Amino acid sequence: MSRMMGLFDLEKHFAFYGAYHSNPINILIHIIFVWPIVFSALLLLHSSTPIFDPSQLGFSQSLTLDGVLRFNVGFIFTLIYALFYIGLDKKSGFVAALMCFSCWVGSSFLAARLGSSLAFKVGLASQLLCWTGQFVGHGVFEKRAPALLDNLLQAFLMAPFFVLLEVLQSVFGYEPYPGFQARVNAKVESDIKEYRAKKQKKNKIT
Repeated sequence: MSRMMGLFDLEKHFAFYGAYHSNPINILIHIIFVWPIVFSALLLLHSSTPIFDPSQLGFSQSLTLDGVLRFNVGFIFTLIYALFYIGLDKKSGFVAALMCFSCWVGSSFLAARLGSSLAFKVGLASQLLCWTGQFVGHGVFEKRAPALLDNLLQAFLMAPFFVLLEVLQSVFGYEPYPGFQARVNAKVESDIKEYRAKKQKKNKIT
């Protein structure tokens, strides 16, 4: 039970990711590029083999809009992300889940319109552009390596939700619960101080 609670500990996840994204310009760069990464990743995955065909279960082909929507790896990832975000926080998680499925549906229609070959090229180009932008944000403004270098799974899972929650907090003043932002900020500041102390110590040794 404690492990399950830890998995959905929003404060812990948000503080971890926030420690790598404290610079306002770097945060803005991630707000611009993270969800397009989700969209273009689903665009790349659209051509993957469907895990099951609804028509084999007796459902009409129209359920998948004549094959545009595919129950493949992209759909599975979408479902996992959506459920994880709802588990973290019901209100903002529901918004994130809607965005996940919107990306899946939107990328499916775009892939069907472009064709598999062009869709792959567009998705790959988008990935390269967005990831380059994020690495510039870390190297030039944050001056700290991305979170994915320390915890790949946690970074990939939290990135879309982190930027969404940043927008909800900044624009609407939303908090999952009272005192959330203050508690997270304290943990982020503590982590950054620890990181800078270790970096300074390492520089002295070298």
